[in-house]
Amino acid sequence: MEMNNLEESEDSCMLNKSMSESLNTDRATLEGYEAEEAVSQEQEGFLQHVSSQKTQFTDFDGKTSFGMSVFNLSNAIMGSGILGLAFAMSNTGIILFVFLLISIALLSSYSIHLLLKCSAVVGTRVYEQLGQKAFGPAGKVLAALVITMHNVGTMSSYLYIIKYELPLVIQAFLGLQEPTGDWYFNGNVLIIIVSIFIILPLALMKHLGYLGYTSGLSLTCMLFFLCAVIYKKSVIACPLNATHVEHAVYANGYNVSEEGCSAKLFTVNTETTYSIPIIAFAFVCHPEVLPIYTELRRATKKQMQNVANVSIFAMFLMYLLTAIFGYLTFYGDVDSEMLHTYNKVDPLDMLVLCVRLAVLVAVTLTVPVVLFPIRRAIQQLVCPGQDFRWWRHILIAVCLLVNVNLLVIFIPNIKDIFGVIGSTSAPSLIFILPSIFYLRIVPREKEPLLSRPKIQVALFASVGFVFMITSLSFMIVDWVTTGRNNMGGH
Repeated sequence: MEMNNLEESEDSCMLNKSMSESLNTDRATLEGYEAEEAVSQEQEGFLQHVSSQKTQFTDFDGKTSFGMSVFNLSNAIMGSGILGLAFAMSNTGIILFVFLLISIALLSSYSIHLLLKCSAVVGTRVYEQLGQKAFGPAGKVLAALVITMHNVGTMSSYLYIIKYELPLVIQAFLGLQEPTGDWYFNGNVLIIIVSIFIILPLALMKHLGYLGYTSGLSLTCMLFFLCAVIYKKSVIACPLNATHVEHAVYANGYNVSEEGCSAKLFTVNTETTYSIPIIAFAFVCHPEVLPIYTELRRATKKQMQNVANVSIFAMFLMYLLTAIFGYLTFYGDVDSEMLHTYNKVDPLDMLVLCVRLAVLVAVTLTVPVVLFPIRRAIQQLVCPGQDFRWWRHILIAVCLLVNVNLLVIFIPNIKDIFGVIGSTSAPSLIFILPSIFYLRIVPREKEPLLSRPKIQVALFASVGFVFMITSLSFMIVDWVTTGRNNMGGH
């Protein structure tokens, strides 16, 4: 009897052990299945994302070299803003201007670092998708609207330069002191012609990387512009100064002002309101960063950061030299569009004519590079995830150019563009959006909300909000109190 009980007890123990092992096995199997399913879902989402990128934008084979990427990003940084930097220096003084220029350059590099880190976390290199990951559909719409607003403003400033400089080039070629009433002196007609026959064909290219060649030519033209500005400092002793003609003396064949020929190290006036936005506007390239990163050969976060650092440093040097020599040529009389100031000295100067041609080529070739992110933003809002279609690619480009041309025809002057865009979309793209995306996207397990990196990023975002509110407030007050519609010397 005891033997039977003992055998039954052993059988019961073995049965319990077997059931326990079976349950453990089933539990492990279930956990393994859930883990595999989670990984499978994550991979599926990532693969869908890659597929979406391939069909919408590029083939992602990494065709663009490091050098071409630097050309493209430098070209995206450098633009019409370079023509307003001497004006900014004249209204801040040399010391304050240099401090602001260094600060904005460093902050731009840091914000690109935030963008690249967010991109690595979520596995996407589309700006609008970062907004989607951070705040859902509202974040996607916000990012697309800010990018569209900024790049439309940038395109407008480029076409504005064409509108006012191309008639002067034609006038100089014809040897006329004053333009006639012929159609080829009408800037509005000329920007339409340039948009149709030069900008539109380049904007219809499928891949942004191919524009690296035109970007190299554009940068070469701006380098020539810088050399001419440095040379002109040595031949123009002091600027024309119509506002102080009673103090004028005669020097180097031009009427100049003794009073206006001294450099200021530090100054603040009503025009300083526009100076800070102009500097910020000159460094915005963030909508182009992720598309260029996408097409970079053997792309890594470190390599793209190097592309950004090299581009920002190169443009910093160009900006600094252009501002210093432009300011020391015209001092307080420099216009917000510096090329126009040279026209006061000699409208038929051949060197200035060549500089105008170089700048016109540069800004014309930059417009298609700026148009790409706007088209991407529109596609992300209207038709996300859809395959590439040539008709849609062409239609968006045509509609954008038509609307920007209409905008430029009715804009009073370029300083309004610099001021408004530099006070709204520029701080959003440099400070605010990269920061709030970072705070939401980087997991709290990796970086707690009160960790040093996230506190630093939160402060970075607050600087952007303060910058935006302050700049806009001062500009609105300036518009209301002075009612100025004649800014920029045009």
